[in-house]
Amino acid sequence: MIKKLINGLKSIRYHKEDEAAVPGPEYEFCTRCDANLTMQKGYRNDLPYWICKGCGEMLINPAVEADDNIAWFCDQCESMLNIQEGFNDQCGEWQCSVCGFINKINKSNLYLSEEEYQASLRDPYRGLADEDALALNLYQDIEHVDGKSDIILVEDSETGRYHIKKLLTTYNKSVYEYLAEHPIAHMPKIEAMYESSNCLIVIEEYIAGKTVEELLEDGHFPEEEAVRIVRSVCGILKELHNLPTPIIHRDIKPSNIIITPEGDVFLLDINVAKWYDPEKTDDTRYMGTQGFAAPEQVGYGFHASSTKADIYAVGILLNVMLTGKYPKEQKASGRLWQLIERCISLDPEERYTAEELISKLEEPGGG
Repeated sequence: MIKKLINGLKSIRYHKEDEAAVPGPEYEFCTRCDANLTMQKGYRNDLPYWICKGCGEMLINPAVEADDNIAWFCDQCESMLNIQEGFNDQCGEWQCSVCGFINKINKSNLYLSEEEYQASLRDPYRGLADEDALALNLYQDIEHVDGKSDIILVEDSETGRYHIKKLLTTYNKSVYEYLAEHPIAHMPKIEAMYESSNCLIVIEEYIAGKTVEELLEDGHFPEEEAVRIVRSVCGILKELHNLPTPIIHRDIKPSNIIITPEGDVFLLDINVAKWYDPEKTDDTRYMGTQGFAAPEQVGYGFHASSTKADIYAVGILLNVMLTGKYPKEQKASGRLWQLIERCISLDPEERYTAEELISKLEEPGGG
């Protein structure tokens, strides 16, 4: 959509009227907040427009011909169209002389202020295809999950079923596409995906239950239950890690593990998941949650993160479930600490695989 800003101030006021003023340097002031534009960094009175740094209002230079005080900008390169030779508001569409993009000139949708325009740029649904916008309208927002603006409980207006809608700005779309086609047991099914200009909008299966983080509020877990949950998590990771190209979850933590009323364990959130690439020597972007992320995930390893990064997080998770604290604060006791210690080894090669850890936890004395 072409950017359209209405300048309600009509023009820059070039001389501040003051009967008591004495002749001196000429200044230019914002007609909305009276800020001295001349003192604002980067300002020049030959610019076609200026956004006042005092109030954020957009001001059109009086020298610019703008019918009805509407400033038009190219949706591709953001060049001002008003100053391009031959442009007028009645032309229907205009090919930007800077980048060649053909803009639709439509006065039915105008932004009344710079603030409104900036808000439109942040709109997660901006740039959606019409058919995608129509499909999303079937999902009625119910509430934000845990107060997070980007995770929303929604209801399918046709079926009455609940789903989770996520507005993701960090994601690997190909991971989501693969898991949508090849769902993993005990991970929420990906029902639909829509990509806007600003984010990936994912509709996921809603899993009712409590997260491990919520359950920890009542105290740490009994050993047998903690081991059962960790074994289940490792079973899910085994599936991810044994794919033809392994997927690394990279965000194993208490808030991403949910226990249903029936006791089933689900692993949530693949926002920062990535494909394992043995050729990489470092992660392009450092991802993960402090306290649970392996050293190589945050730039302190000698290699890029691998499936062993997830095992590191599982070790931290088990310790937290058993003690309520990180290993550096309090270590779990007995044989389980020996398993945890190996999981959180600084050398990824020393850590278990998910399959090995399951086997160790099933041994007598392993939980």
